[in-house]
Amino acid sequence: MTDEPISFDTAPPDYVHWKFRVEGTTAHLDLDVQEDRPFRGDYVLKLNSYDLGVDLELADAVQRLRFEYPEVKVVVIGSARDRVFCAGANIRMLGQSDHGFKINFCKFTNETRLAMEDASAKSGIRFLAALNGVCAGGGYELALACDDIVLVDDGSSAVSLPEVPLLGVLPGTGGLTRVVDKRKVRRDHADVFCTLSEGIKGQRSVDWKLVDAVAPRSKFDETVATRAAKLAETAADRPGPGVKLPHLEFQEGADGSRTWKSVDLAVDAEARTAVLTVHGPEAGEPADAEALRERGADAWSFRVFRELDAALLHLRFNLPEVGVVELKTKGDPEAVLAADRMLAAHPTDWFVREIRHYQARVLRRLDLTARSFFALVEPGSCFAGCLFELLLAADRSYVLEENEAGEAPVLALGPLNGDSWPMSHGVSRLQVHFSCAREDLDELLEHGPFSPAEADEAGLVTAVLDDIDYEDEVRVAVEERASLSPDALTGMEASLRFPGSETCDSKIFGRLSAWQNWIFFRPNAVGAKGALKLYGQPERPEFDWRRT
Repeated sequence: MTDEPISFDTAPPDYVHWKFRVEGTTAHLDLDVQEDRPFRGDYVLKLNSYDLGVDLELADAVQRLRFEYPEVKVVVIGSARDRVFCAGANIRMLGQSDHGFKINFCKFTNETRLAMEDASAKSGIRFLAALNGVCAGGGYELALACDDIVLVDDGSSAVSLPEVPLLGVLPGTGGLTRVVDKRKVRRDHADVFCTLSEGIKGQRSVDWKLVDAVAPRSKFDETVATRAAKLAETAADRPGPGVKLPHLEFQEGADGSRTWKSVDLAVDAEARTAVLTVHGPEAGEPADAEALRERGADAWSFRVFRELDAALLHLRFNLPEVGVVELKTKGDPEAVLAADRMLAAHPTDWFVREIRHYQARVLRRLDLTARSFFALVEPGSCFAGCLFELLLAADRSYVLEENEAGEAPVLALGPLNGDSWPMSHGVSRLQVHFSCAREDLDELLEHGPFSPAEADEAGLVTAVLDDIDYEDEVRVAVEERASLSPDALTGMEASLRFPGSETCDSKIFGRLSAWQNWIFFRPNAVGAKGALKLYGQPERPEFDWRRT
């Protein structure tokens, strides 16, 4: 665990690197990185280069635009610096960071880009990148996440992905995949582009589909405004008022344990394990969309997923040695289903839609977290509806058939378990659970509550155990899992969790888990004479020329 836990809880008044303002139906996010305010370390954030601190502010801004500003139709992402949009991820930061931080940084950054794309696809909020100057590496990857890209045509400003020729690594937040899968850039053009450190500028960048438009500096602002207005015409209506997002309160315990209102994370540092417990709703939850909006961010359906998201990020960045997480739930399964039914009954309400989309994003964060997850179903559990998704996301599930008092747990699928919370490759977890090879899923969805025996017969759980064997079986399974190579487990889990066809999103994360992990370990990138280590130095890198 790091000495100083990383916090992802921020708000616009606390932003250091972004200027955030809303004017009518347009929001402006201007990057103004403070060079002397690195997130952690002694590097200088030159040329609007970014680190985790910059990106967590962006993630917060995108989240607030979806919930607090439903009137916004288009977001213009620009720069407050003259002739510089963004030089990408800060190289000194990457060079100083350990391997795990680099990978988690890349993963979080890409999840933020995906949140922007999700906001466009699901909420109808359009994004325009206004590139007023240098746009390289992660800066261009930020632009790629937008719906429209305008580049200033001043004879020097270019877009580039220079990681391969300059750093000996890959664009770590999906740049290569977005270029060919999203922008539909020809493969040979993409090959030239990604090995050309100076990038491509002017009309050629439009012809190659790297940007959507170029404009001379004298007409740049006018062009951006005109294209933003056209984008706004394609945006969705989201009648407000907005819902404020307060800071999440929690209590800190030993070994990094944390307790929120409805989520507990108990850590056993010596065993390298944790227990993540999600509590179901209490009485008095909103019964309709109007009451839900009045309750706002404190509504269980929303708050519990904000807390779960915070717990997952805490696990990733602050608890790197925790390898196995036991997933538990506590509460009334019917209360969880009632909350889901309310969301299902109001599909056109903007706040209801945003909550459902947010739940899906948090569950995808769980899918992409490099930890072994075992769901433990016991009497008093509430693995139902949206919380049944936790069981489906787990690598295994163990059910206690009945305790000594004769009490048995109940499991239940709800009205939204079909396709409301898709995984990164667009498939439901219920489909993925059966490796996309089962056709009677509608019957399972209509079944009603499952007893342990019925859940076992339906193939929904890994094992149902009696009270004599349950505790020992689970203990042995957890201890065995914790003893295995974390590298091998990460590769295995990332492969097994995503059966079926791929999408742009799943390709990005699959390649990040495999290629980026591998390259960031290789001496050609991070060795004493590696390209990443020697970047900006007069000495040239020394490569092992063997292709593997």
